[in-house]
Amino acid sequence: MPKTPSLAAAGTAAKRPRPATAPAAAKPARKTTRTPAPQAAPAPRSTSAATVRRRARQIEDKRAAILGAALGLFSRFGLHGTSVDQVAARADVSKSNLLYYFANKEELYVSVLRNLLAVWLEPLRGFSAEQDPRAAIGDYIRRKLAVSRDSPDASRLFCLEMVQGAPLLRDELGRELRDLVERKSEVIRAWVADGRLAPVEPHHLIFALWATTQHYADFGVQVQALTGRTLDDPEFFEAAVQNVQRIVLDGIARAPGATAD
Repeated sequence: MPKTPSLAAAGTAAKRPRPATAPAAAKPARKTTRTPAPQAAPAPRSTSAATVRRRARQIEDKRAAILGAALGLFSRFGLHGTSVDQVAARADVSKSNLLYYFANKEELYVSVLRNLLAVWLEPLRGFSAEQDPRAAIGDYIRRKLAVSRDSPDASRLFCLEMVQGAPLLRDELGRELRDLVERKSEVIRAWVADGRLAPVEPHHLIFALWATTQHYADFGVQVQALTGRTLDDPEFFEAAVQNVQRIVLDGIARAPGATAD
């Protein structure tokens, strides 16, 4: 009779070991990218006073170059004979750069006129009743002839504007120029009333001073053609000053013992 396997044997058979399996491969660790903390934006650098002054000077220099170029062209060709492109080329700036400073040709032209009016009127501002009239008027003649020598283009442009009826300068003439002339006319009247000048109507005296001193600029070509010289010649300039002073001052000098009318 065959032997029945014992329970122990059966248990042993049942517990046969399973084939070993390779351990599961370890998952690679996930790399974490650390986002750096945002850095605060650098504080804006404060603009130094020197930088501000330098920029302001550069702007003024650019404006002066444009105004100077425009003056030279306007005095020769007038408003309508001058183009913005010509002014830009002469000032060595781009047209767009010029139009940044002056919106259009008319605005540029008026700015030039205002500048030259300020220069032209400056010598007259010094008149005061406390001055000796001969010294004040003599100095005015010298300063006005210096303007004709140093800024002939300005004088010619002003003359050209007047000949055309002052279409763009009329308002300035009606305000600043008129007010200044009226104030200085009162000074001249005071000199006459004090017996320090011969009776003279102030407006006509001022007109005579303007006409005489500006002739050397407005008609500079004629002066040079007739004399062969200009105010740039120091000797000729001094001769012009002394002769105009003598003609004017001797004409308005108070005669000894004369009384005001």
